Amino acid sequence: MRVERHKRKKRFRKVFAILFILLLSVVGYIYIQYRSGIAESLKLTDSNQQEFEFNGKKDQYGGINILLLGSDTYEKERSRADTIMIVHYNKDKGTYKITSIMRDTYVEIPGHGKNKINAALALGGPELMRKTIKNNFNLDIQHYAMVNFEGFVHVVDELFPDGVKVNVEKKIVESPEMTIEPGIQKLDGKHLLAYVRFRRDAEGDFGRVKRQQEVIKTIANEMTSIHGVTKMPKLVGMITPFINTNLNTGNMIFIGKDYFLNKDQQIESFRIPVDGTYTDKRVSAGAVLDIDLNKNKEALHEFIQK
Repeated sequence: MRVERHKRKKRFRKVFAILFILLLSVVGYIYIQYRSGIAESLKLTDSNQQEFEFNGKKDQYGGINILLLGSDTYEKERSRADTIMIVHYNKDKGTYKITSIMRDTYVEIPGHGKNKINAALALGGPELMRKTIKNNFNLDIQHYAMVNFEGFVHVVDELFPDGVKVNVEKKIVESPEMTIEPGIQKLDGKHLLAYVRFRRDAEGDFGRVKRQQEVIKTIANEMTSIHGVTKMPKLVGMITPFINTNLNTGNMIFIGKDYFLNKDQQIESFRIPVDGTYTDKRVSAGAVLDIDLNKNKEALHEFIQK
């Protein structure tokens, strides 16, 4: 009996030792890949970033929301948000959703009166933007991620050296040196940035928001098909120096792993203001979208819950 117990203990120790070595190997692989990604990106940018206050939490539905902001530069005090998106992740439902808020949406900014929502970033950083969204739409946001346009170009070029495949609906001319022809195109960082920022047509900002959502979905799909889940730590490392965020590496991998593991995962999108719930108006802040706040708030919560 004693001999048998001794054998069982010996087998247990052996299995435990093997599992421990495997765990260390996985952790080591993740760390090495992550540091490798950072090292590659630091050749192109400085790692020193301004730290921002952000006091958000999970929403009332148990989901994780990430405030995604794009601007000319996040280092300048008076920089307004050019892009305002909320990425919604619900672990229990396994859903990924994106809400875009038009930058000219006319809302109450806490402590500053009514203004275009994109002014909140210049007036008080990502925390004031969070408070503005919370106060107007009753939705809290746990994390933020800000990328400036130079960072966007670097991230795209690092992740997709052959470019991102986009179906360009019509010819886009930003300048004589920056022209994008219609049809299926592989766009590098500079051309993709021009594509998502373009608004000199009949659709204006509405067309730009549509293109931004389309590109986010395309990039997410290409990352799963080209890179795969095993390269996630390196991808996170490559992106980190270009993005100012309160998400840590563990957060990013936790939120992204389900998407990487599920090849059929779909990203749903939504826009504020909803069609038929706003009027064009000119105020002291300039041309704005004067929205029916209650209708947009109700539509947003319906989108998140479904």
